[in-house]
Amino acid sequence: MGVSHHAARTGIALALILAACSGGGGDDAGDDRDQPAATTTTTEPVALPADYEGYTSAVYGDDANWLCRPDRPDDACTQDLDASAIEPDGSVETVTHEAAEDPGIDCFYVYPTVSRDPGTNSDMAVGAEETNVVYNQAARLTSTCRVFAPMYRQVTLAMITGGAPPPEPGVSPFAMAYGDVVDAFKSYIANDSDGRGFVLIGHSQGAGLLERLMEDEIDDEPLLRDRLVAAYILGAAVHVPEGEVVGGDFDNIPVCEADDQTGCVVSYSSFRAAAPPSAGTFFGASNEVGPAACVNPAAPSGGSGTLHPFFLAANSQPFADPARTGEITTPFVTYPDFVEAECQSQDGYSWLSLTVDGDPADPRTDDIRGDLPGGWGMHLIDVNVAMGDIEALVTSQAEAYLG
Repeated sequence: MGVSHHAARTGIALALILAACSGGGGDDAGDDRDQPAATTTTTEPVALPADYEGYTSAVYGDDANWLCRPDRPDDACTQDLDASAIEPDGSVETVTHEAAEDPGIDCFYVYPTVSRDPGTNSDMAVGAEETNVVYNQAARLTSTCRVFAPMYRQVTLAMITGGAPPPEPGVSPFAMAYGDVVDAFKSYIANDSDGRGFVLIGHSQGAGLLERLMEDEIDDEPLLRDRLVAAYILGAAVHVPEGEVVGGDFDNIPVCEADDQTGCVVSYSSFRAAAPPSAGTFFGASNEVGPAACVNPAAPSGGSGTLHPFFLAANSQPFADPARTGEITTPFVTYPDFVEAECQSQDGYSWLSLTVDGDPADPRTDDIRGDLPGGWGMHLIDVNVAMGDIEALVTSQAEAYLG
């Protein structure tokens, strides 16, 4: 897999370079609902790859190094996730989040670049940045999954922006971050998964690291690949040959084409319809393998779909009249029938094109936040703008996987 190794490394590099704002500020950062622990297990020994049998981790055997896991009573995934749906006429309806009592699958989540630690790699101390982003990007999946979200020594904002001292000789910041993710995944598979199907989900740096994990550990290993419910590689590129759905970065894992398809990957980078990618933009760019995949989570079989976003209320202005913001008492807001999305391809780019249906004559806000300069598009809200659709798609794929 010489080409796909190169593609994966390239995808990780681009995700890291462009990830600096992906986890904080705007509409996608927040504070930390009680999620009951699931007890579903298999009754027969589960066959594992040889290097997973009996695997133990000195790091991830400690619950303190997980942002979310189902046996923790109070973490980022057990907080209030209710939302206020703001209708065009200005009326408000509460959307209640319900965590599954005994979910049949797991979700393994790796967060984007959020660490403000001063060195090249973050430490393992849980901070507000990590808690906020898992609350925004993964906690809602407790409706279908047991969520496992490890801390890891990610490449920091300081490293990406040039503000950190150079790494020590022989130390690779990339390798350190990736090594932690592999360690956490192996620990989860060997000690916690009990043969259950799993979803992989990550954004930006986290997505790039998961893409490499898929290539190195899952793509050519049926004992793991057959348990892959789906992978969500968001804000990073999965490349496939022109006109194909498999055979580029992965030999065996295809791009998803239906909402009940399993063992496949959903990937996209989002841009406003009025500001598509241009020359020099990294997100959504083709490479020597072929185009970047784009799967619309609201319409995976193709075409346009209406997104179901979830934004933090504290960072949003849901009404045209700011004085009404105080009416919102839930931590999240959502806007029904407000954002349309469709995959587009042009001039060597493939992306999820967002059209906001704002009406200056109604009481609801006319736009969403999330724009970033420098060709980053709507990278900041890649996940939040489609969170309800990701949640629904994971539910559909889980039902198909579990039969």
